[in-house]
Amino acid sequence: MRHSSRSLSASPCSSAAASRAPRLPRSAPLRDGGSADEDWALNQRVAGGDRAAFQLLVLRHEGRLRAFLARAAGCDADDLAQEAFVRAWQRADDYRGQGSYAAWIMGIGWRLFLDQRRTARRREGLAGRDDDAPTSTDPRGASDAAIDADRLLAVLSPQERAALTLCFGHGWSHGEAAEIMGVPLGTLKSLVLRGRAKAQKMIGEGADA
Repeated sequence: MRHSSRSLSASPCSSAAASRAPRLPRSAPLRDGGSADEDWALNQRVAGGDRAAFQLLVLRHEGRLRAFLARAAGCDADDLAQEAFVRAWQRADDYRGQGSYAAWIMGIGWRLFLDQRRTARRREGLAGRDDDAPTSTDPRGASDAAIDADRLLAVLSPQERAALTLCFGHGWSHGEAAEIMGVPLGTLKSLVLRGRAKAQKMIGEGADA
């Protein structure tokens, strides 16, 4: 069953989206509770329009999604997470239970980030610049340890940041991270190796300073 009768606006900030889908709070704990079978059953209910089931999925997975997007996209994480869940509500019947729901929603968030980044680059006339150029994160209000991590990640491309965050920050396997990012396993492993090498080089330069 498709969702044309309850279709939501793609924009998480729109009144239509806010009125038809549960809205995420701006601050939530990092959770990844529940089993894959429970997530599948809940999403089957969501495909039938069950808002309460959707709220449960949001509570289970929003913290992990936001934490990942905060590393990849910085201050855009809240809006991206909101839009990712709007898309998950719209397209609930696209999830067939192949792989975890967590990986599915993380993949949606990652693709939205890439789309948003490409759009912004076109608008700013930056299409000719290196697509892997690093973007800055927003460490304001973070602890010293978090700021140090942000500084290390800031020297990486978004793809390298995402790969390291998924594999080392969130404990995904290389195969799972490759699925989330939509890249071949070999590409994911290369991103991890390059990212680690850049970070280690920066740490070494800092120690020598």
